[in-house]
Amino acid sequence: MLELRRLVLICEFARRGSISATAESLGYSPSAVSQQLVALERETGTALIDRTARSAELTDAGRRLVMHAERILSMVEEAESDLSAHAGTPAGRVVVTAFPTAAVAFAPALARSLRRHTQLTLRLGQSRSGRGLREVQSGEVDIALVDDWYGRVRDSESLRVFPLLHDPLVLVVPRKHRLADPDVPLDLRELRDEAWMATPDGEPSRLAVDRLLVDVGGTRPTPWEFEGLGTILSLVAKGIGIAAVPALALAAGVRGLAVRQFPGNPVRRVVHAVARGSSVNRPSVSVTLRAIHVAARYIAADLEPVRPAERRRTDDNMLADWPDGPARSAKDVVGRSFGE
Repeated sequence: MLELRRLVLICEFARRGSISATAESLGYSPSAVSQQLVALERETGTALIDRTARSAELTDAGRRLVMHAERILSMVEEAESDLSAHAGTPAGRVVVTAFPTAAVAFAPALARSLRRHTQLTLRLGQSRSGRGLREVQSGEVDIALVDDWYGRVRDSESLRVFPLLHDPLVLVVPRKHRLADPDVPLDLRELRDEAWMATPDGEPSRLAVDRLLVDVGGTRPTPWEFEGLGTILSLVAKGIGIAAVPALALAAGVRGLAVRQFPGNPVRRVVHAVARGSSVNRPSVSVTLRAIHVAARYIAADLEPVRPAERRRTDDNMLADWPDGPARSAKDVVGRSFGE
């Protein structure tokens, strides 16, 4: 009979592509991973790994076994979720990953909402764009908060996607900048020669800024590029330049900034929560998803001054699709989230 832990291992090998990367991911030594794969080959009676002096890759039989193993492991998780759902009490550890600005924005509300579940522990980490989906798929995390700039994140055979809110790009300028005055009209064409702060080429927020500016002829090459929106906000606050950032980044609470909404229909992203379909009924995952939902309502209310009215209505419709429906008012949000 095939051992589940070895099926987990070969699925991880399929994702990582090497024995050393698999070992590092699972916390084993490379020799231990190699030995377990050999043992799995003995159990199946066929070669699963094609080994050379410098590399190892799955054979055709290995790829077929991975397909079966993924279904088996999903069914095992569904069985565990069903049993724990009948137990009813959220318990154990829930692992959530989020892109950096979402981690900062959601952490306070999540911590306050979940602390009443004394048998539940939360680990909230950060991951770069694109990794969250893979980490949920692989079972490394239970829930991922991901950003979607192009409408590509959707339900799949194994993943459930829960839309949370729209997050538009906004202009941030120093408090003494002329555009800090909300009565001064905002014309992007007049900002082409400003000192722009931006994330490096290839970063999702940088691509969004480029999309925003392309209709007005773009800007001169950005002289300053920095990793991290928090760093950019602090530089703007010191009067070094201006920037276009997702409104969610303002949750960091940097002082000395003035925020302006871009005219028209600004570039924006959708923030989603993603979980495996086989785990969403587990009490620990279900209660965490609910806490994320409530946190999103709270955050969306904070973003209202910089969101167009039509986006606010759309966000309400998005959250209405969640189980149990959206909170009906700010008082309802606070009451259900914090037990007041």
